[in-house]
Amino acid sequence: MRTTHGAHDLPDEAEVVVIGGGIMGLSIAYHLAREGAGRIVVLERSYLCSGASGRNGGGVRAQWSTERNIRLMRESLQICADFATTMRINVWFRQAGYLFLARSEERAAQLEASVALQRANGLPTELIDAAGVKKLAPVVDTRDVVAASYNPKDAVVFPWPFVWGYARGCAEQRVGIFPFTEVVAIETDGRRVTGVATKDKRIRAPLVINAAGAWSPEVARLVDIDLPNRPHRHEICSTEPLKPFLRPFVADLATGLYCSQSMRGEIVGGISNEKVPSGYDQRSSLRFLGLYARELTRTIPRLGGVRVLRQWAGFYDITPDGNPLVGRVDALEGFVLACGFMGHGFMMAPVMGKKIARHLLHGEDEELFERWNLRRYESGELLSESMILG
Repeated sequence: MRTTHGAHDLPDEAEVVVIGGGIMGLSIAYHLAREGAGRIVVLERSYLCSGASGRNGGGVRAQWSTERNIRLMRESLQICADFATTMRINVWFRQAGYLFLARSEERAAQLEASVALQRANGLPTELIDAAGVKKLAPVVDTRDVVAASYNPKDAVVFPWPFVWGYARGCAEQRVGIFPFTEVVAIETDGRRVTGVATKDKRIRAPLVINAAGAWSPEVARLVDIDLPNRPHRHEICSTEPLKPFLRPFVADLATGLYCSQSMRGEIVGGISNEKVPSGYDQRSSLRFLGLYARELTRTIPRLGGVRVLRQWAGFYDITPDGNPLVGRVDALEGFVLACGFMGHGFMMAPVMGKKIARHLLHGEDEELFERWNLRRYESGELLSESMILG
């Protein structure tokens, strides 16, 4: 089945143009089409899976510290669990849970508060001690673990077929997907969006959605709008395959360390690294390997001799308050944001695509889109979310 088109197929007009062919843009386009939005075009400057959607660890979790994110991700997890059946593509959904480790009393107290909120919102999350960690993951060194939280419903998927599944779903809904098609201008009449231009063609459209991830500030600058988000290089590596020994996805909020074992046996993970170049540098670094190796072997000592086979980098799309930028922009009618997801856009895209489509077409979930709107930076009503990895 054909899922993409060439530049000569670009239409003269559309009801919606989505800029960005990652999982967020494709999910939005898919759900807009299902809701009857009319002709939809997705424009991607490179190939599908070239950005963060193809460079992440595939984790999907409902363990968050705010009720909004907990409810959203509980729904997104269910969509992910049903994805293979609904979209007819295997995403290797593996529901073994996330295990968050706390190594200080302060961090343990934060986990305890988050667990209470998660349980109040229907999650089976448990707060456990070091002995409980040993039962779940015997290989973890628990000598300085004060407490941990564990939700068995959290999961890991293989990212690429998730993107391909949405792309095929879009094609079946007659959405036009155009890779290697960069938007060079967004056209306006001074008050509202009138269309976009590529190097080959102009497309008239009353609605343009900026789902370009870490590149979204560049897209917004085409219409002289400054966004507060910025790209932050995040690195991941994968080891040689090992016999299965680690079931849960293990994470440490203090260091940003996270790792899981894939179905093929590789240990896939990353860690926070603040000292990275600014801008769009996707080169791998030795500093990351040093940080990651030190914390990984501290947490799972038996991995001291494992060989790393592959290392890569992508971008987190960082906002000052750790929450997304979503919804219509007051300064320009018809210009919509779907960015700033802090490296967690992959896991949020299934539910956010649906909610963004229903909000734009039917006005649903007004409170959510008001809270995550760009205008919060003008009013100073910033938000908070403490359970952010990397």
